[in-house]
Amino acid sequence: MIKAQQLELHLMDMTEAKGANSSTGTVSQGTVFRPKSYMIRWLRIAFYTVFSISGQAAAALLNRLYYEKGGTSKWVGSLVQVVGFPILLPYFFISQRRKVITPNISTAAVETKPSSLLSVVCVYVFLGLLMAVNAYLYSVGFQYLPVSTVALITASQLAFNAFFSYFLNSQKFTPFIINSLVLLTMSSVLLVANNSSERPPGVSNGKYVLGFICTIFAAATNGLLLASQQLAFRKVLKMQSFKVVMDLVIYGSLVASIATTIGFLASGEWKGLKREMEGYALGSTSYVMTLVWTAVACQVFIFCCAALVFELSALFSNAIAAFGLPIVPIAAMIVFHDQMSCIKGISMVLAIWGFLSYVYQQYLDDRESNDKNKKGSEVSEA
Repeated sequence: MIKAQQLELHLMDMTEAKGANSSTGTVSQGTVFRPKSYMIRWLRIAFYTVFSISGQAAAALLNRLYYEKGGTSKWVGSLVQVVGFPILLPYFFISQRRKVITPNISTAAVETKPSSLLSVVCVYVFLGLLMAVNAYLYSVGFQYLPVSTVALITASQLAFNAFFSYFLNSQKFTPFIINSLVLLTMSSVLLVANNSSERPPGVSNGKYVLGFICTIFAAATNGLLLASQQLAFRKVLKMQSFKVVMDLVIYGSLVASIATTIGFLASGEWKGLKREMEGYALGSTSYVMTLVWTAVACQVFIFCCAALVFELSALFSNAIAAFGLPIVPIAAMIVFHDQMSCIKGISMVLAIWGFLSYVYQQYLDDRESNDKNKKGSEVSEA
């Protein structure tokens, strides 16, 4: 009897020890999981970054190719920038079934109370209309300016985004941010002096100036668009899941497509579409493929920009777009034989300098945020 009791006590001790070990194992697994989750998140960000830069470069070159080889419709050039969202529909339906929780910085302080359906619809409509306006302005720019000039002017969207983020997302203006804004502004201003030798054939002074102004406004609307997306994620959509990114891109693109289609039909440009296709320098098949691949490239860029806004911030997404800045002018020199004048070279150097200034500020902000989180976790453990 005594031996049986001793055996029972021994088994109970072993069970308790096993429970303690399993509990410790859970903690250690959680500790190991955090670096793994952190690594997966930054791999995801790297994936979005690569495809954002690739999509931006391909979209810019294909947009200019459309006009270079005989395209004349501004509304067609606008429509292809927003109508490619159906390629995301398979993943959209998958994301509806499976909610992928994604911890991020820009939405870390969101409220849990859901917004009304009217508020969400208003967000999609506003962002969609902003996308439509942005697409049309860029279409005018690509028609009247060399693609390298459009790319360099687009770098100024970082300055516009910082301005809008200051009011919408409480973005701080540090010396590095201010330095970045000044450099990017100077980069765009220098291009005005480049208008005599860089105009595409058949473009008058008035059309060149119109293209320049429209591209500046396009950069401004793009900065406002990304800042508004960050505000929407934080204040209206609120959910910390990748589903909200898909919803925003799909519904926003749908609204933009409807608005642009209405403008296209109202303008009457659809009447000359067949004639434009038949007169395209590369042939009718190449005409269709140019528009299709432009739509795909634009949608990849739009999706990756929204994903980067969700993962980090609107300014980071804009900085990544500016990071791809040198690719487009260099590619334009090869494909369209754009001239790389001294002024344009200086403009590129200033734009890259401004981008690096902003990236360094982003690094300082991330390091400060990590230090605060580390101190907070140490206090809570104590």
